[in-house]
Amino acid sequence: MVCAQRRSRQQKGGSKSFPQSKQERKRKGRKKVGKLSLASLAHKLSFSSSSSSVFSISGVFSAVCSKEKMSYSHQTVGSGSRAARRTFEFGRTHVVRPKGKHQATIVWLHGLGDNGSSWSQLLESLPLPNIKWICPTAPTRPVAILGGFPCTAWFDVGELSDDGPEDWEGLDASAAHIANLLSTEPVDVKVGIGGFSMGAAVALYSATCCALGRYGNGIPYYVNLRAVVGLSGWLPGSRNLRNKIEGSHEAARRAASLPILLTHGLCDDVVPYKYGEKSANCLSISGFRHLTFKSFEGLGHYTVPKEMDEVCNWLTARLGLEGSRA
Repeated sequence: MVCAQRRSRQQKGGSKSFPQSKQERKRKGRKKVGKLSLASLAHKLSFSSSSSSVFSISGVFSAVCSKEKMSYSHQTVGSGSRAARRTFEFGRTHVVRPKGKHQATIVWLHGLGDNGSSWSQLLESLPLPNIKWICPTAPTRPVAILGGFPCTAWFDVGELSDDGPEDWEGLDASAAHIANLLSTEPVDVKVGIGGFSMGAAVALYSATCCALGRYGNGIPYYVNLRAVVGLSGWLPGSRNLRNKIEGSHEAARRAASLPILLTHGLCDDVVPYKYGEKSANCLSISGFRHLTFKSFEGLGHYTVPKEMDEVCNWLTARLGLEGSRA
């Protein structure tokens, strides 16, 4: 099987690169991460939904942008009585209003190096008139996998491996920011979280927080998620998840009732397919019974209309949405 090429790179409006001068691009291009230069890896890990060959955008972009930046302060106890305080400043949030009756609100999370704007344009075009989409932008921070190069990232990541360290503080900060965005929604509106790549990782982490009833730092998690979607992502903190959920009757009950959709391309060369498959297996054996895992032959680290059709159909069924927009 010949994997589909990363067509999104070749199209106008494809994956965004980080703003750099020509001199900086030259210097960064010489640093290697495995077989990839930092510039190349950043380009692969980011995703712009405006790539016409991968997913064409129809309709007029309609979003309400929040100009305020939100920050989340998290305090961790260090040695002795001293405490370290770390502040995360989140970027602009883009909101796509529902075209019909407001039945559901979903926070959608972009991938590494991207922003909320590009995904809001794609989501606005979907035939889901009863969903309000909230597309936040991650903080800009140094990222270990890019050799410390700063870009928008929901948490720090060094490598994708079962034994790799997790940035629990960053994960908790992003999960809490998302929960805050959903906390003001009307009580009769169903809420959920979705994302692509690193955004999918945070969506899945939020799903585990919802099941356990707490963040990794022990602070209670109060949002009642009704749907979680992850495209081309992975599950952080998978090693001890099963033991944590099986140790609590309430956690097992919440996990069993939370619908999750995972999709992954068989030709993904950034977040390899095996990580999506492992994540699905881990969630399944941990008690997430309403889990759907879909693989797409020939699909790399991007999305295509067929995959987004799957997302639309799944959300309509799981959230009980009324009809679709013509």
